[in-house]
Amino acid sequence: MEPLSARGLPRLSWIDTLYSNFNYNTDGYEGDGAEDGKSQDGSETLPFIDESPTMSPQLCAPQGPDGEAVSPTPPESLLAGGDGEKGLEMKKLVLSGFLASEEIYINQLEALLLPMRPLKATATSSQPVLTIQQVETIFYKIQDIFEIHKEFYDALLPNIQQWDEKVTVGHLFQKLASQLGVYKAFVDNYKVALETAEKCSQANLQFHQISENLKVKGPKDSKDCTTHVSMEALLYKPIDRVTRSTLVLHDLLKHTPKDHPDFPLLQDALRISQNFLSSINEEIDPRRTAVTTPKGEARQLVKDGFLVEVSESSRKLRHVFLFTDLLLCAKMKKTSVGRHQQYECKWYIPLADLTFQTLDDSDSSPSIQVVPEHEIEEMKIKISVLKSEIQKEKKAPKGQSRVDRLRKKMNEQESWLLLHSPTIPFRVHNKHGKSYQFLLSSDYERSDWRESIQKLQKKDLQTCLLSPVELQVLTSSCFKLRTVHNIPVTSNKDDEETPGLYGFLHVIVHSAKGFKDSANLYCTLEVDSYGYFVSKAKTRVFRDTMEPHWNEEFEIELEGSQFLRILCYENCYDKSLLNKDDNEIVDKIMGKGQVQLDPQTVQSKNWHMDVIEMNGIKVEFSMKFTSRDLSLKRTPSKKQSGVFGVKINVVTKRERSKVPYIVRQCIEEVEKRGIDEVGIYRISGVATDIQALKVVFDTNTKDILVMLSDMDINAIAGTLKLYFRELPEPLLTDRLYPAFMEGIALSDPAAKENCMMHLLRTLPDPNLMTFLPLLDHLKRVAEKEPVNKMSLHNLATVFGPTLLRPSESEIAKAQHITSASDIWSHDVMAQVQVLLYYLQHPPISFAELKRNTLYYSTDV
Repeated sequence: MEPLSARGLPRLSWIDTLYSNFNYNTDGYEGDGAEDGKSQDGSETLPFIDESPTMSPQLCAPQGPDGEAVSPTPPESLLAGGDGEKGLEMKKLVLSGFLASEEIYINQLEALLLPMRPLKATATSSQPVLTIQQVETIFYKIQDIFEIHKEFYDALLPNIQQWDEKVTVGHLFQKLASQLGVYKAFVDNYKVALETAEKCSQANLQFHQISENLKVKGPKDSKDCTTHVSMEALLYKPIDRVTRSTLVLHDLLKHTPKDHPDFPLLQDALRISQNFLSSINEEIDPRRTAVTTPKGEARQLVKDGFLVEVSESSRKLRHVFLFTDLLLCAKMKKTSVGRHQQYECKWYIPLADLTFQTLDDSDSSPSIQVVPEHEIEEMKIKISVLKSEIQKEKKAPKGQSRVDRLRKKMNEQESWLLLHSPTIPFRVHNKHGKSYQFLLSSDYERSDWRESIQKLQKKDLQTCLLSPVELQVLTSSCFKLRTVHNIPVTSNKDDEETPGLYGFLHVIVHSAKGFKDSANLYCTLEVDSYGYFVSKAKTRVFRDTMEPHWNEEFEIELEGSQFLRILCYENCYDKSLLNKDDNEIVDKIMGKGQVQLDPQTVQSKNWHMDVIEMNGIKVEFSMKFTSRDLSLKRTPSKKQSGVFGVKINVVTKRERSKVPYIVRQCIEEVEKRGIDEVGIYRISGVATDIQALKVVFDTNTKDILVMLSDMDINAIAGTLKLYFRELPEPLLTDRLYPAFMEGIALSDPAAKENCMMHLLRTLPDPNLMTFLPLLDHLKRVAEKEPVNKMSLHNLATVFGPTLLRPSESEIAKAQHITSASDIWSHDVMAQVQVLLYYLQHPPISFAELKRNTLYYSTDV
């Protein structure tokens, strides 16, 4: 049995009306189009005065001409307590509202009875639509319920019309409550009635037409005489009515003086109603799978998740719920220890009124706070360090308290990252109200939300206006309904859960088929990182084909990743969607799919082939994984005639050059045509192109310059990074690595300056003479940051761990304490800081550096 509410009324858990943790407080509600006490049509709305028990949303308020719920609007002066003249005036308003909804309810019951009589009459004829048994099952007890409420309405009406302080109505409610046994019989038969009606509708076209188009008379004063409602919706009305009557008893008692003759009668009616609801609760399984719409149809939760909303020019983390008829945006309310978490609704949009906005549609899109990418990367490094510290503390005796503190800190940092990382706008608009903007981390998510909403919008949806009480009930139900329970950060996961993969995922996108028409097609690859997904690679566009064969390989760095997503796009140029500012090309998502990165599958040395199916399209791909432990190891080349994996002094001596030819040519090509490329050095190049360039440089063929000029610029940038990564030892050397770590940690600026410059002087000449031109090049790339989005910090993040890594001996020494991955995580921040120090330093001359035995900067 469900526990009683704060007012002692048990929750009605049968059928689709179970709600939990209901709180009647509507403070802070930002209903869509209903702010500052205004409803969507501009009329004033006020919540009910009393805290109230859980109820079905349909019966939270009186009903309007169309049978939907509306809220009464009592004058503010009448919101006084239950005693005296004002209390009795409020009582009259409560009764008037209930009487109006009672008229609607009787008309709805009458609409059900209209087809029942001819159906019953034809059941014994030669051409029956339904059998007698089917008629009696579907319309079970409707006639009895109609007569009970018609009698109640006829007795209550003159009392309201001739209202004065001596009028008594308690006996009418007492009698109504005493007849609830009829409702018990109806409820017991309800599911069978629905199933029978559905089967008959499928089997008999005539009955289907009747059941989908029942005519309900409007109130006497209504201009609109009839509305058309389905039989399924009307059969739900009696279930709604039970909780409606009980709610009204609470309101009447509040506004009835205790010495009034009605008071004990209303109390008795409430007691009877509570006992009835208790008996229902004991018999019915309280687990719920749906809430209900105002029409009485099942309101299912289709999708939910945590999204970042731009609200008042700042980012807010919201939990968004997509129901079958509306989109609801909520925030998690802070509750005291030991209490259930609760949601507070910020706004909702009926799907019938929802449209999508593009930048061109919106006159004033909210300004978005964009955090510099170097801050994002810096936070990732801090989180990696914290993860490493947590692993160490777990092994330490009595380290649990420190682990808890570190986890709390990591949770704060991961939550910050989750809030500030997304940048892809997703705008929804209520055609009767406001527009709202979310920021998502990937095109996959945006497409997923859009498709889910559009699929629901294909149904015959009607707009719905929820009263504050209905909205509060629905919002309270979200806690039990949600499918996404925790904010997607690592610190929310149990230790037993897979931590994800750290290292490099090699992916070959082979081909795709299943397209209906020829098009220009390409794919992008996304992986999850720190709770959100980021785009990591993109194939070339395969033009005018139904079966593209890309056969392109990518190397993707994983940071605790568990999923790989592949999105397939049609590259199109739609002039109607042209952005006047930058001639934006609008590409259409043809399909999208996701695979889990199972460590057992991908960590084998062999390629693992797989197929992703997406909207009838099949994309074939292969993947294999290299752990970070293995990626830290550098394997010298056995062929000393090449350049990859060969010591830098050997290459420069052979070439008779100060800087390796490969470094000079790649830098020159990037500066020629890649310096304006967004994400240069960060976006992966196609692995097969990089391997082709590697072979050309290793064999020193005459076609190098021709090949470079034709090659994708990201592949050239990737080749330069690969060269430095495959050096037998990093450019800044194994021997000096510990000294660089100590130098960057110095606090005194003068001491740090002398140490860092001394370390540069200590480098072998070929290493130093290669490092300085690379430094100047990266500074020139960063000068174009407004265009290429690559700051000094971004570039330091990309190149730092490549130019400066712990040696295998350093790893071996530390492996009895922790893993190689933890060493990498702990040191990577320092590696980035070392390169960043030199990038931010005034120009460094090789001759000047060598001339000074001690280097003093005039800036210190």
